[in-house]
Amino acid sequence: MKIEERLKELGIELPVPTTPLGSYVNAVRTGNLLYMAGKGPGLPGKPLPVGKVGRDFSLEQANRLARDTGLSILGALKAELGDLDRVKRIVKVLGMVNATSEYGSHPEVINGCSDLFVEVFGEKGRHARSAVGMGSLPRGIPVEIEVIIEIEDDAPPPRVAAARPAAKPKAAPKVKAAKKKKI
Repeated sequence: MKIEERLKELGIELPVPTTPLGSYVNAVRTGNLLYMAGKGPGLPGKPLPVGKVGRDFSLEQANRLARDTGLSILGALKAELGDLDRVKRIVKVLGMVNATSEYGSHPEVINGCSDLFVEVFGEKGRHARSAVGMGSLPRGIPVEIEVIIEIEDDAPPPRVAAARPAAKPKAAPKVKAAKKKKI
């Protein structure tokens, strides 16, 4: 079954990817690996959730926020690849949970994202994972997740615009030679 059909079957509509807020991009490809930048649970049209898991969010709420983060990742992934059927395997997930110091259910929180990937991609969605607690995350978000994905390399390379002729370099300004002083 095609991934687009699977998403429809699950009732999932992917969000439009967010624009990076700094000097980075949503994804970088090296060989057949695609490294996705960390994403948080912000979804278009909804306020950005802020706070700590274990104080401001329950395990169930945080798990849902991790799932929302997975949806953001899939939206950015689709924008990057054009076709989610190019995903060969989800390789690694790093889930970071902004939690109180005594909180210990980080893996259960990140299961929200991991379970989504398995629902969407089946066995190709099973991955290695780290789920860790953080003292804080950017803008106070409760969850941030980054992913490494192996992709099929059978798609044609993206079209590259024809190169324009390089502009002629400007001549360096002439500098007058200094006169030597007689000693």
